[in-house]
Amino acid sequence: MANVMPMRLWYRSSAPCINEFMPKWINARQAPDGWEKWSLPLGNGYMGVNVFGRTDVERIQITENSLCNPGKGGGLNNFAELMLEFGHEKTENYIRELCLDDATSRVKYDANGVTYTRELFCSYPDRLMAIKLTASEKGALKFAVKPFIPFVKESEEGYSKRGSVRADGNLITLNGEMEYYAIQFEGQFRVETPDGKVFARDGFIDVCDATEAYIYAAVGTNYRMESRVFTEYDPKKKLAPYPHPHEMVSGLIENAAEMGYDRLRARHLEDYQSLYNRVSFYVGSEGYDIPTDELLERYKEGEKLPYLEMLYYQFGRYLLISSSREGALPANLQGVWNCYDQSPWGSGYWHNINVQMNYWPAFVANLAETFTSYADYASAYMAQAEEMADDYIKAFFPEKLEEPGRNGWIIGTAAYPYTITNAMGGTIENPTIGHSGPGTGAFTSILFWEWYDFTRDDKALRRAFPILKSMSHFLFKTVTDVDGKLLAKFSVSPEQMIEGKWRANGHYYHTVGCAFDQQMIFENHYDLLKAAAILGENDDPDVQTAREQIDKLDPVQVGISGQIKEYREENAYGEIGEWPHRHISHLVGLYPGSCINRNTPAWMEAARTTLHLRGDRSTGWAMAHRLNAWARAMDGNRAYKLYRTLLSRGTFPNLWDAHPPFQIDGNFGGTSGVSEMLLQSQAGFIDILPALPDAWADGSFKGLVARGNFVVDAEWENKNVRTAKVTARVGGKMRIRCDRMKNPVFFDEAGQRIAAENNGGEYSILMNPGQCVILKPQE
Repeated sequence: MANVMPMRLWYRSSAPCINEFMPKWINARQAPDGWEKWSLPLGNGYMGVNVFGRTDVERIQITENSLCNPGKGGGLNNFAELMLEFGHEKTENYIRELCLDDATSRVKYDANGVTYTRELFCSYPDRLMAIKLTASEKGALKFAVKPFIPFVKESEEGYSKRGSVRADGNLITLNGEMEYYAIQFEGQFRVETPDGKVFARDGFIDVCDATEAYIYAAVGTNYRMESRVFTEYDPKKKLAPYPHPHEMVSGLIENAAEMGYDRLRARHLEDYQSLYNRVSFYVGSEGYDIPTDELLERYKEGEKLPYLEMLYYQFGRYLLISSSREGALPANLQGVWNCYDQSPWGSGYWHNINVQMNYWPAFVANLAETFTSYADYASAYMAQAEEMADDYIKAFFPEKLEEPGRNGWIIGTAAYPYTITNAMGGTIENPTIGHSGPGTGAFTSILFWEWYDFTRDDKALRRAFPILKSMSHFLFKTVTDVDGKLLAKFSVSPEQMIEGKWRANGHYYHTVGCAFDQQMIFENHYDLLKAAAILGENDDPDVQTAREQIDKLDPVQVGISGQIKEYREENAYGEIGEWPHRHISHLVGLYPGSCINRNTPAWMEAARTTLHLRGDRSTGWAMAHRLNAWARAMDGNRAYKLYRTLLSRGTFPNLWDAHPPFQIDGNFGGTSGVSEMLLQSQAGFIDILPALPDAWADGSFKGLVARGNFVVDAEWENKNVRTAKVTARVGGKMRIRCDRMKNPVFFDEAGQRIAAENNGGEYSILMNPGQCVILKPQE
């Protein structure tokens, strides 16, 4: 089987004009529907673009992730709006699309007997957006290019946004400043036409008598992702050493004009498809010829439309490629897309699950390069994270305080391009505990071990080891001996509240040794020990302490309901906290951790019980976490039910995740969950189709990655694997089990049989770099 169908979102109408240019998100009933639900996203990490596909006045909205105001200023800001005035009010044969196969948005329609087309893409190698416009009749293309700076304002509180727009020849320049951080920003729009006329007006450009035209757009600020930006606490000095972006943006535009559209597009395709084309997933063709909004509505009514399930999966991979690339800021709560002056939750990097979920699909879905952006961001904030660890230990464990910078590192829930927050609330003089415990840091550090474990890249390991080691050093100080167990003393299960007066007063439930903290501390210690063994660092004092502590962490306890206890003091499920709470933080050892796995059957059964009691209905990202957890629990039908629920109740017509508002973590979590249904490797071996639902009885996938950097392909019929292929990128001992293949036999690519060691259905073969092994059932 093979997926030969184009993966595309397509519609027969443009994005509607509902609640245009809203300054802030208020609630689901007052959202900018045209942007949030209907516009189509493009991106290259450096910029995000939303395309509306309108024929009278097209709107193209642009985001740049460093253009921020803090606090009351609203977080991430809308960078620019590009309006293209065509005046085509009556049209026929209208189609707009976002093709995932080439990361290109297209609009096509007829007006006055002429066919008009627009093609847009965002290039990562050339850091810009390119637009091609054509008319089917010579000289029939006429339009105006009118960009503007949204939400310009004066503020007495220091949150002013100022700017100007000027047009000169075939170039329009937006230039301005965000006051609080003294962010200098600039955008340039260059118009080219081989046969038309171009006229510069008062801040805009007219194009007429053209058959073909091109627009190149580049944006930038004076932001640098460097340590001093985080450790400099005077907001006006954070960016002071860095140059105005004019020369950089001008260089990008000049380069684009010199290369031309066709070469820019070729470079874009080579870059993008080198990542996107690595993975295919096929479970049926039904629905491929239905417009996406209609497809989603019919799916909600219960139709079996596997094309939508494949499309949503690949859309998540597309969004990650588009919003997280090396050299740019990582994907935030909305990826790299924001239309507001005051964005939802500041479009920050929220560390009690959201930013971690952004990168859950990166490794298994064969996009490890996208994590580099977050790794570089962590390197930039690490010095501030160490300062905050000093403050935390001084406030709560003063007897364990060491010299500044020697207390490990910590991160609270919220983080931004300019600063991160502490897990500690209040002030140094009057500290309090917030809504997430110290395990939040380990919830983050686990990503760095996964980065190495999936890639087996020595450079990744050498970056991961000090992060794991320093996190363990901090966590050593946060645990205390309670009856022979080492428990997190100030412990919180993220955002969980108890009933009654505590909930009424808005207090989170604080305790000792909740499952979230204990499991995450265990996972970090365990990952540190594995990393140390590879690097020959077993005698390191922190490694020795982790080895001494790990067996005393007691990460999983089972209650009288058969549940994994969220709190050590609970007996039956639901005694403490909200019964159907959106977070399933006491199951992080199941996913994204690995201490609950096939080798711990009692804990696995307790995890299933807990998931059942917690319930499936929740917000978008929370449904996605449940999806991943049910996949790890090897219940394919329940995982599939969550996937259908996520698509039916948690997805907008443009396939963005509906928290609401739009949060990109649900998209990424959905893609991760499908990957986990198809392939797992956390239990020490490759596990093919561990959570295959009945609905996907026949299908195939190619290019998924197992730990050890083994790339896996598989085809199956009637839920039985017909053939599988494992390719070793770096070599090593490949361990595999394939319970859906009876008596597997192993062959090389030439068809010669290979001997494999069999240990109770788990097979192992020592593989060389680049070697392929093919599995087939014994005939």
